[in-house]
Amino acid sequence: MADLVITIDGPAGSGKSTVARLLAKKLDASFLDTGAMYRTVTLAAMQSGVNMSDQEKLLEVMEKKNLNFSSREGIMLAHIDGADVSEQIREPEVTANAHYVASAAKLREKLVEMQRDFAAGEEKIVTEGRDQGTVAFGDADIKFYLTAQAGERAKRRLTELRAKGRSDRLEDVQQAIEERDKSDKNRAVGPLRPADDAIVIDTTELSIEEVVETVLGCVKEKCPG
Repeated sequence: MADLVITIDGPAGSGKSTVARLLAKKLDASFLDTGAMYRTVTLAAMQSGVNMSDQEKLLEVMEKKNLNFSSREGIMLAHIDGADVSEQIREPEVTANAHYVASAAKLREKLVEMQRDFAAGEEKIVTEGRDQGTVAFGDADIKFYLTAQAGERAKRRLTELRAKGRSDRLEDVQQAIEERDKSDKNRAVGPLRPADDAIVIDTTELSIEEVVETVLGCVKEKCPG
């Protein structure tokens, strides 16, 4: 396992991915984007045309496909059978189907194993997701849980979509986020919740820079070395 493991969990739009990436850069650590892993398995299943609600078929796809992940300059790169799909996995259709993989117990177990294997080969790692501090790295050195009001998270997501040329409505984006929250919190395996020893930060009124500095301050205080 890495000498330093920092986990950042939280709901969609809380800023965890951006904060984790920037924190990793400041600490010269590797960045593990677990969402990219789930999305990659989702895309592989979609490309194979399997029933997304059939856990055994999803598992079969995951075992047959060569899935490879690497971290470079703060970006998580994903490959399926040698093909770079780092951009494809961010498409809305993939996002909409990712919950099938996230709620499949057998797939989550395998993905957690992959996350731990990834961390084992790194000296320092900042990892973000939904269950990093509670399941994947329960013994992490420092755990954070970022949250924010649903309305603010929807605005952030809408800004990202508009930057890609989409014209989604704010109401629809917020509804999707709230449904995602409900699904993540109520799933049987690895539900979304703060670890008992996590530092909880509400990012609603904070800029990304302010969140990063707050998190960095906590890291320096807890691990001065």
